[in-house]
Amino acid sequence: MLKLPSWRSSLEQIFPKKPFFCISRLRRQSLCKDAYDPPFAPASKLPKPKKSQTKKDDLNPKQDSNRPLKSDLPFDFKYSYTETNPSVEPIGYRESPKFSPFGPGRLDRKWTGTAAPAQQEVDLDRVAEERNRTLGDPLTEEEVVELVEQYRHSDCARQINLGKWGVTHNMLDDIHNHWKRAQAVRIKCLGVPTLDMDNVCFHLEEKSGGKIIYRNINVLLLYRGRNYDSKNRPVIPVMLWRPYAPIYPKLVKNVADGLTFEETKELRNRGLNSDPLMKLTRNGVYVNVVERVREAFKTEEVVRLDCKHVGTNDCKMIGVKLKDLVPCIPILFKDEQIILWRGKQTTNGIPEH
Repeated sequence: MLKLPSWRSSLEQIFPKKPFFCISRLRRQSLCKDAYDPPFAPASKLPKPKKSQTKKDDLNPKQDSNRPLKSDLPFDFKYSYTETNPSVEPIGYRESPKFSPFGPGRLDRKWTGTAAPAQQEVDLDRVAEERNRTLGDPLTEEEVVELVEQYRHSDCARQINLGKWGVTHNMLDDIHNHWKRAQAVRIKCLGVPTLDMDNVCFHLEEKSGGKIIYRNINVLLLYRGRNYDSKNRPVIPVMLWRPYAPIYPKLVKNVADGLTFEETKELRNRGLNSDPLMKLTRNGVYVNVVERVREAFKTEEVVRLDCKHVGTNDCKMIGVKLKDLVPCIPILFKDEQIILWRGKQTTNGIPEH
């Protein structure tokens, strides 16, 4: 009688050297040949959440009770308070004045292209009285020494860097944010504003309402006052972008006032061929530049400043400031070199401009 092979040995004869999982798969395919049986079932896609449709009424600033913002600050809002001269009127704009950097409908003041003027008349006596009330009694020498020792170091966490644009509008909001948790804020000044540190200190105190209690070259400490209340801080609307600088009249004329074309050309060539009085660096400290130029003009008629690594834009800003601070007449900006002329001397030795 023949012995029938077991089912395992028969399968091994039919499917030699095939793993078991292949056998089970072939069995499924034989049962349903027409059915679609992919190796892996596609993952079911989850339905995307529907975006919440915002109504147009919600985006309308007129429906928002907080808009437009109303600020009681008694000065005109500008991007920079120290690097602009209100006495010089622009002759054109690089962007339309109707586009306010505060955003559409976010401020109750109208943007003129250079500033947002205050809408109400300013009572200077009331402003001074409110500022004195916030400052309170003057600090004693011991209190000043304690605050200076706490905030004057370079690793101070309460520090604001003041760059070439000087005291900007948004910097006022940063100062009040620091004053929430600190009595003073350290301000480190670099670049063009350091030519006139007195102007920087004046605008910081006037616009913020604080007081400078320490000044060392380009480092300042701005004190908030004894009676400062962060909950009743002034409303300072933030600028959303830096507006383009307007177009001002040409600073350097082809022919300097009081000179002929040949005399102007001769002064320019003499200045370019002379040794530089100073070499200025980018974002440097220029607190002694004005005095050095004044001293040089006592013996020299033309002075050259080497601003090779400063930048063309900063060179022009430096020349504008020196024109008013020295005073002098810029006669050439070329290859990041500033040529300054002291002007014609009168009988008293004072330059005539």
